[in-house]
Amino acid sequence: MAIAIVDDTPLNLTLIQALVRKLTPPGTEIVTFTSPLEGLQWCGNNEPDLLIVDYMMPDINGIEFIETVRKLYPSDTVPILMVTAAHEKEVRYQSLTAGANDFLTKPIDRHEFDPRVRTMLSLRASQQRLRNWNDDLREAVIRKTAEIVAREQETIARLARAAEFRDPETGAHIVRMAHYSQLIAKQLGLDGELCERILSAAPMHDIGKVGTPDHILLKPGRLTAEELIVMRQHSRIGHDILQGSSSPMIQMAAEIALTHHEKFDGSGYPDGTVGEAIPISGRIVAVADVFDALTSPRPYKEAWALERAFDFIKSGRGSHFDPACVDAFFAVIPEVLIIRERFQDE
Repeated sequence: MAIAIVDDTPLNLTLIQALVRKLTPPGTEIVTFTSPLEGLQWCGNNEPDLLIVDYMMPDINGIEFIETVRKLYPSDTVPILMVTAAHEKEVRYQSLTAGANDFLTKPIDRHEFDPRVRTMLSLRASQQRLRNWNDDLREAVIRKTAEIVAREQETIARLARAAEFRDPETGAHIVRMAHYSQLIAKQLGLDGELCERILSAAPMHDIGKVGTPDHILLKPGRLTAEELIVMRQHSRIGHDILQGSSSPMIQMAAEIALTHHEKFDGSGYPDGTVGEAIPISGRIVAVADVFDALTSPRPYKEAWALERAFDFIKSGRGSHFDPACVDAFFAVIPEVLIIRERFQDE
């Protein structure tokens, strides 16, 4: 514990320090100040477990001292004992109003001093235990929350893996497009938690393909109009699989699954949603998904060259894609290329 005593009379300091020393266990730090300004400076750098302060002092009086300390530590967890020779009730009232917890008058009566100081130190110890308990509880909540998030991420990864077994697109595709999505989100200025959520949820964008028949999903050539209608149902299926969760991450995954094929001009599917009515997560993933699909080989096509894919994204600005998302994508092209190189197809 650390106890500060402030009194401009050295003899009083010696007396109070001796009384306090008898009441505290070995190792207790007791600091004394004849200058209230020096005492305030110490209090600004150290939170005392007990503050004993005189009333009549040069520069500032005890009431002003207490008011300043209470501004440093707004809560009343720091116990303050005012010691003064003044017997006027007004001084006592002012000291209590300023934030003193108790007061004594000089000359100090040890039989009065000892129990009051013991009580204040006991109260401080109880408050410290409560503070430590709250800190431990807060850390436990943070730890448990992190465990829940980790389990959610594992669930999403496993669901995405399940879809991957049926989809000709590789696992590397969902990793790349998820990281591209996070880059775009950061460039748009979205908060860090939302960017992380997009990174975790984006791999679920095509989970609905588990409901697409093999003869359509695995067809090497161009789909017929009827087959295309069936294929496009994967957006709704994915949303239906994921909707209703209490997890914000899975809620976003459902949102992305439903909306990542919507187009900014309203010509997309499944609902023909227009412009900013499309959730920002869907608008972001639309750019990331199309770019990676274009630059990746598929059974029905070769991978496009980067410049051709860039031109396609640019040409879709304002029609297929949200202009802000396109601009954000091109602002982070160096990072996009690093991710593309890092997560190669097997």
